[in-house]
Amino acid sequence: MNLEEFRRDYLQGGLSRNELPADPMQLFAAWQQQAITSAILDPTAMVLATVGEDQRPSQRIVLLKSFDARGLVFFTNYNSRKAREMAVNQHVNVLFPWHALERQVKIGGRAEKVSLLESARYFATRPRESQLASWASQQSTALSSRKFLLSQLESMRHKFQNGEVPLPDFWGGYRVVPQEIEFWQGGSNRLHDRFRYSLQQSGQWEISRLAP
Repeated sequence: MNLEEFRRDYLQGGLSRNELPADPMQLFAAWQQQAITSAILDPTAMVLATVGEDQRPSQRIVLLKSFDARGLVFFTNYNSRKAREMAVNQHVNVLFPWHALERQVKIGGRAEKVSLLESARYFATRPRESQLASWASQQSTALSSRKFLLSQLESMRHKFQNGEVPLPDFWGGYRVVPQEIEFWQGGSNRLHDRFRYSLQQSGQWEISRLAP
């Protein structure tokens, strides 16, 4: 297999400076909606990159559950590797790889926990089996076997069989508060369009076109 032979041109369209709103979240909202309506697989999936105290980067895919002017929200186990790394280094980066649309959005900022109320509200909307799984899984720890994990799930089913599943005290949301947002639109002959929004101390966003 010769990987050098895998290539294609990007012809779906460009992105010009006069198309850009002053607020990058407006453009993100439009692109996110287009990703959803285009029926691409997992349009809310984003790659989250963190760096712990050992200075080694780590990445994984998480699902965006909401966003507004304050930032982007996802949920996880507070004892997971990503949570431990964000506890020592709030600086994170997320990437939306919308390949089918020949687009990427990269967002850098700081991660902060959402309120207990916000976590509880979202947890209540999850399917019951997902709620139970949150209790059963000690995320990022070593497992002796899948059988053990399933036994933990069955134990949680029994424990909460007579009522609602409560929010675990080790589970909840994070909000990525953007400080830099880059929009990438594929272009022909590798001349892609890249625009970076950088948050200034004034609270305004500065827009720069980047070389592809």
